Amino acid sequence: MDQSNVVTKRVGLVLEVMLDRPKANAIDVATSRMMGQVFADFRDDPDLRVAIITGAGEKFFCPGWDLKAAAEGEAVDSDYGVGGFGGLQELPNLNKPVIAAVNGICCGGGLEWALSADMILAAEHATFALPEINSGTIADAATLKLPKRIPYHIAMELLFTGRWMDSAEAHHWGFVNEIVQADELMRRAHELAAMLAEGPPLVFAAIKEVARASENMRFQEALNDITQRKFPTVDTLYSSEDQIEGATAFAEKRKPRWKGR
Repeated sequence: MDQSNVVTKRVGLVLEVMLDRPKANAIDVATSRMMGQVFADFRDDPDLRVAIITGAGEKFFCPGWDLKAAAEGEAVDSDYGVGGFGGLQELPNLNKPVIAAVNGICCGGGLEWALSADMILAAEHATFALPEINSGTIADAATLKLPKRIPYHIAMELLFTGRWMDSAEAHHWGFVNEIVQADELMRRAHELAAMLAEGPPLVFAAIKEVARASENMRFQEALNDITQRKFPTVDTLYSSEDQIEGATAFAEKRKPRWKGR
């Protein structure tokens, strides 16, 4: 399916979402709204279990906000759609795994888009930066997320200086899971997505909700909410056929057959 600047492809239980907006895959308001709808549809489709996000071409993953559109009047606080900027970082109840396949320059809002994924693969030539400081604005989502993902002082250095980081350093600091040769990036992303698609979807949903909802909770409070089944996804999991199937498959020494119910 081609939705202008956002091209999607279904491969079994996996949805590939490619940002294709020449020349640099920058995101304007219309594109962000389109992306939000794509990810909302992914969230709500029971026949899809994993998403891969990437950029078209070999040079740019995404540089973030389209500054040309901003110069022409798009406001920084525009309505970017159901999922916020890039369609992912504010999308409610997205409880399925998302993999970012970073194929090139990944900066500003593009880095925030990648950080909205659950796992990040990077091509060897990929580079990362938060250059908002140079255009007189704040990398809002990254300022919230990055100090929790990598050492505080490194995160603040990136935010304060806008300097570039290569894929090796990104992997060193832990916000990139794997570095892959450019011509192997999408093959590896689909390999990983296929493995996750065979996993227990109700467990993945519970992991994502608990991780998200407990971020600002005290440990014991969050643990109590899990054991008392106060998280909807945990309650669904503990009452599911899959919960019984997991234990049965273990006892019978066979691979589980997950149904997502």
